[in-house]
Amino acid sequence: MNGEISANNDTTAEPIENIVRLALTRGVGTRLYRKLVAAFGSAGAVARASIRQLKVVDGVGDAVAEAIASGSDAEAAEQLELADQLGAEIIPVDSPDYPANLRNIYDPPLVLYVWGDLRATEEAVAIVGARRPTYYGRQQAEKLAGGLAFAGWTIVAGLARGLDSCAHEGALAAGGRTVAVLGSGLLRIYPRENSRLAEQITESGAVISEFPMEAKADPWNFPRRNRIISGLSRGVIVVEAAAGSGSLITASWATEQNRVVFALPGRVDNPLSEGCHGLIRDGAVLVRSVDDVLDELGSPLTHRPEQEQPPVVPADLSEAEARLMALLERDPKHIDDLIGESGMSAAEVSSSLLMLEIKKVAVQLPGKQFVLA
Repeated sequence: MNGEISANNDTTAEPIENIVRLALTRGVGTRLYRKLVAAFGSAGAVARASIRQLKVVDGVGDAVAEAIASGSDAEAAEQLELADQLGAEIIPVDSPDYPANLRNIYDPPLVLYVWGDLRATEEAVAIVGARRPTYYGRQQAEKLAGGLAFAGWTIVAGLARGLDSCAHEGALAAGGRTVAVLGSGLLRIYPRENSRLAEQITESGAVISEFPMEAKADPWNFPRRNRIISGLSRGVIVVEAAAGSGSLITASWATEQNRVVFALPGRVDNPLSEGCHGLIRDGAVLVRSVDDVLDELGSPLTHRPEQEQPPVVPADLSEAEARLMALLERDPKHIDDLIGESGMSAAEVSSSLLMLEIKKVAVQLPGKQFVLA
């Protein structure tokens, strides 16, 4: 070519191996990929180009040109084989199966590794928050996820410990769809204890990643992962977040991507409320219930979740159990406070609380704290 580029622009039958090879190349993202394909006509032609020819393309320096030229067809084939063994697929950015919401962000992943069913993600809402949430945060994340899933929304989260897991579990419990976005490869589920949850998610939704199949959960992967969580979604709900939380990075991505940012208020003396209160101060939509989200985004279905009903009183409660149930609230109460408010002995309160737990009326939290189930 003598340093000049000729393009045949025939990309209709591009083998996925050629695109995966470029996706595995350091320095090649979707924006540069499109420049390269526009210049050379196909991903395969890009892989066969010389370093001199590659450097003619705007944005391709010495390091990127050398990385493209030295790319490995074998590595790309290995990724396809590993995906096939898991029952996953690799979807390139220009495929009709690639989520439209995500394709339209500034820097979408060149390929997505998808385990499960990623279709029907146009109406998606992300729920993110603290890794070590309060009971209130867990309860609200599950309730919001369940209500939105029931209303037809796909729930997006990061499969992380804490509120991300609560969001996935709330959506599944409501019979809805959820998508987990990893900061590692599909064969390195992180955290490992969520491997079973990941499998459950794939039964109706999907677990996805932009990282190769065996990529480790390196810390620098997660800020990039967060742009996918927001990019897939029409809105991002932050449930609990301390100042400097990674959830605020997701909210920042959402703002940049022109998504709606929601935040759940909390106690003013709780450090996990600082991030949410800062978002609300800066213009985020305050969330008191699922209806606040639906009022802002609308509902994909014609019905809405039913309003929360008061707890049902089991018919087999003793007088002491009924008295304690009347004292329990959604906020935790210490057993000493329940003893004082009930006028009952410590032994009677302890035994009655145990029965309420067995009957799934009460939940014991760390530190002898109790709440309504």
